[in-house]
Order: sequence, then C-alpha cells, then structure tokens
Amino acid sequence: MRPTRRNPGGGAASAAWELLLPAASAPARTRGRSLQAALREAVRSGRLAPGTRLPSSRDLAEDLGVSRGLVTEAYGQLTAEGYLRSGRGAGTWVGAAVRAARPRARDLAPRSPGARADFVPGTPDLALFPRAAWAAAQRAVLAELPHRDLGYPDPRGLPRLRTALAELLARRRGVVADPERIVVVSGVAQATALLGFALHARGMRTVGVEDPGSPQHDALYASAGVSAVPLPLDDEGVALEPLRASGVRAVVTTPAHQFPTGIACSARRRAELLDWARSVDGIVLEDDYDGDFRYDRAPVGALQGLDPDHVAYTGSVSKSLAPGLRLGWLLVPESWTEEVVERKRTMDLGHPALDQAVFARFLERGDYDRQLRRCQRAYRERRDALVAALDARFPGAEVSGIAAGLHVIATLPRRYGPEERFLTRMAGAGVAVRPLSAYAHAPTGPGAAGEVRLVLGYAHVPPARVAEGVRLMAHAATG
Repeated sequence: MRPTRRNPGGGAASAAWELLLPAASAPARTRGRSLQAALREAVRSGRLAPGTRLPSSRDLAEDLGVSRGLVTEAYGQLTAEGYLRSGRGAGTWVGAAVRAARPRARDLAPRSPGARADFVPGTPDLALFPRAAWAAAQRAVLAELPHRDLGYPDPRGLPRLRTALAELLARRRGVVADPERIVVVSGVAQATALLGFALHARGMRTVGVEDPGSPQHDALYASAGVSAVPLPLDDEGVALEPLRASGVRAVVTTPAHQFPTGIACSARRRAELLDWARSVDGIVLEDDYDGDFRYDRAPVGALQGLDPDHVAYTGSVSKSLAPGLRLGWLLVPESWTEEVVERKRTMDLGHPALDQAVFARFLERGDYDRQLRRCQRAYRERRDALVAALDARFPGAEVSGIAAGLHVIATLPRRYGPEERFLTRMAGAGVAVRPLSAYAHAPTGPGAAGEVRLVLGYAHVPPARVAEGVRLMAHAATG
C-alpha cells in the first residue's frame, strides 16, 4: 500500500501523485520517459497551474514508490525544457512560460446545419456509397498489393489506375485518353490549382471563367497567381465576342452541362471555342463535373475528344461515389504534361497509393459502372419528384436544366419576389436554398422586378423529403 502524505501543505503533492501514478506503474525501462511525459502533459493541460510548487524529489519519489533519481531526472529535464523552474533551496515550481490550451478539434466541413429542408446543390447522396463493394476491393488489394507499391508512387498515379481510367474515359466520355498524360489528383480543386500554376509558368496571368459559374475558381486560380476574368454566357455556352475581347488565352468551361445554368454547349460553339484556342495558342480547361448523369438526352461527349492538344480535361468521383474520397483525374495536352507532373510532384509527392489501387480494382471489375447506373436511377427519380413538386406548389414556375446533372434552375413567378425577401423567408423557415445570383463572378444589377431564380440541388434528397421540402418552401414563400 502506498503511503499517504502527512504534509499539511501537501495539496500539490497529492495532485502530482494522482496525475503521475499511472506513469510510475509503467515497465521499469520506460518508467522515466513515462514520468516525464505525464508531468509535461499535466503542465501543458493546466492541471498543474503556473506557480504551483511541486513536492520535493524525495517526497514525490516516496509517494510514487519510485527511486528518487528517477524524479530528480524528470525535474531536471522539464526544467531544461522550460516547463519547471527551480532555485537552490527554493524548491521546484511550475514555470510561467507555459500557457495551457484547451485542445479541440472543430469540424469545418461545409454543411447546412439545422436545415429542415436542404436544396443547396453540389452534394450527392452519400448513403448510396457502395460500402460493401468498396470494402471487398480494399481487402483484395491489401492481400495482393506488392510491397513496392506502398512506396512513393509515380506523381501521375499508379500505372494500373491510369490505364483503367483511360479505358473508362474513352468508353464513357469519348476522350482521347493516353495513360501517360493522365494525372491522378485529389479532386477537381487540385486539378484546377495545378493548371493555374502551369498557366502562370507560361506567363499567363489571366484565365476566363464562365459567369455565372463555380464560385471556387476565383480563389483557386488566385492561389497560383492567376486572375479570373468573368465571361458571360449566351444560349450556346461561353459568348465568343467577350471571350475574344478579353485577351485571355485560357478559358474554363463546363460544356456538357454548364454549371449552374444547365446549358449544353452547342456543336457550333464547341468548334468556335477550339478555333479560338488554336488562334491564340491557348487552352480550354474542361471541367466534366457531372458528365455521367444524363436523363432525357444522349450523353454529350467531352470537348477534349475533338482536340486533345488544346483541351485539358478533368473530373472526379465526388458526384458518383463521395467527395470525401478526394479522387479525381486530369488529362493534359502532351506539351503541358511535364510541367504539370513536376508541379504535382512538388505539391504532394503523389496521391495515396492504397486508395489508387482500390479504385483501380473497382474500375476493372465493373463496380464503378454498376455504381453509376445505380446513381442514375436514383437521381432521375429525385429530379422527377422535384419537378412535380414545384409544378404543384409553385404554379407558373419555369424549370430548366433538367435533362442532366444533379440540380435544376427554378424561375418562380414574380409574386414570390423580390429575391431578398424570398431568401429571408426561406432562412426563417429553415429551408436552405441558393439563388442563381450567388454564382455570379462579376457584380450584377437587380434582375427583373420580383424575379426569383434558384439553383435547387436534389441528388442528396430522397423523393419523400423532396416533396416535403418544397411544401415547406411554398408555405414560407406565401406566409
């Protein structure tokens, strides 16, 4: 049985004894390090506050049942590190240099907290993630993966995955896919940053972006020292005259299904874009963010397939599997490959090899194709539910962009406006929606009197909740 302190001033001794007792019970060869670590953490956490006098080495050793030398060594080490202070004949004290910080891990993931109905676009249904098939692929890969493949990978990605991606993209999206020019990235955001650095290295300080368009482009290109130039749209895609007048030599576009308007770039505009790129020795940066989801029309092939020397193509599994996987691809023109690959190497030394191998197997065995078909059925049903609910609850509303993708554009009758009042009512009712104006890069003036244009995402909302969410929206709009 350990002795009990009899010192009337032994509050610190008692506290120290309780804090350090587990360390004193550690195996003999690690007891000294454990004692030092426990004492250091007690000071860091504030359990031993600055100015607290510690028991003498003799008393603490007696309380803990360890040698005095062990305690003396711990006191000496932490005094040298600044956690403790001591003076001849003055005892040992907790130093004043350490400021206790309460450890916490905040969750900064983008969500709509507390929303009763959430129609903010950009998120797939994460419940559709194929857990069983993915787990089976992981087990198989762990059993068969050569040890060497766990080392630093080719910065472009594992050859096995690049080969599987080339087959997938050629078959499903009509791209000219050379595995040597595919770079595995952690999503379209990293692909955008890599292209931004490549543009900067070539002396290009501006890049054209669709307006309205993805709100992330400005910040991503700015991080590479490239400014985004907003370019307006017409009914066929990026308007050509503003593009020519802008002076840019690179433009970002979503030709298969423009985000967020839903415009499909016409065949004529595709040819004009490529003619422009050739005439200025420039490049088109194609973001095929939802190219696999088509409902009422045949899939539109990727622009890259028409001119692989002037188009960089990027996509990811964020909509088909889950954004948390951080898996995507970038296919660059041959003349851009070396600088993009070198930038990828210096950025992160390559994407995680194990994740790449799992995804490669997932592609090779047809699991990814099955997942796409499953999502296609689910998302079509939800789109139909949303269109029907809007028709029933908002008579006269116009819905566009419904033939593809994971969101629709809903233009509500003027009686529901103005937009600012409508959005205030939605927020008060706990209905999360995003107006089309939120995706404008350039400042815009007021729209038509009373007009409310919304970008409504539906992929993450089951059909029953779609109907209930639109009911709540209608009730708030007329309340």
